[in-house]
Amino acid sequence: MKHATNHIQQRCTQALKSQPHSQAHFIFFVPQKIKRACLFPTSHELEIIKYLLYLSNTDKSKYSSQMKQSFGEYIRHLRTKNELTLTQLGAKLDLDSANLSKIENGKRDFDEKRLTLLAQVFDLDLEELKTEFFADLFAKKLYESSSSTDALIVAEKKVKYLRQINAKQESLKL
Repeated sequence: MKHATNHIQQRCTQALKSQPHSQAHFIFFVPQKIKRACLFPTSHELEIIKYLLYLSNTDKSKYSSQMKQSFGEYIRHLRTKNELTLTQLGAKLDLDSANLSKIENGKRDFDEKRLTLLAQVFDLDLEELKTEFFADLFAKKLYESSSSTDALIVAEKKVKYLRQINAKQESLKL
């Protein structure tokens, strides 16, 4: 077991050293013997197992966040990368520079109704931008309320339920 863990750590370290600025995704195939040896994992190991199981049930390429900072910091990154001033970007988003500065500094939230404008200004995919926006919003709420990330799994189930209800209602209208 220890040898396998060391081997995994070495492979991860080598991969990260060879590409330090890229996102790395690792998929581990655990032999049956190791699975049996982990019948009573520590709480830390349980968290890792739970997270890996969650990841195994999702399309990792679709849901890997491109944004490692807050949504406001992401806007600042886009603005500076495109050499725009606060005033210039604010004008394009119909915001004054003071409010845009507050958004970039995390003192005010970005308004959802401006997501389409933001996507157009920086030629971004609107659906990916919405994903990043709502992920940031949910993360803040969970952090502020000291809630478990299990709430995300419950919310995902509720969204599926709401979509099913809506689909049934739409089919009845036809």
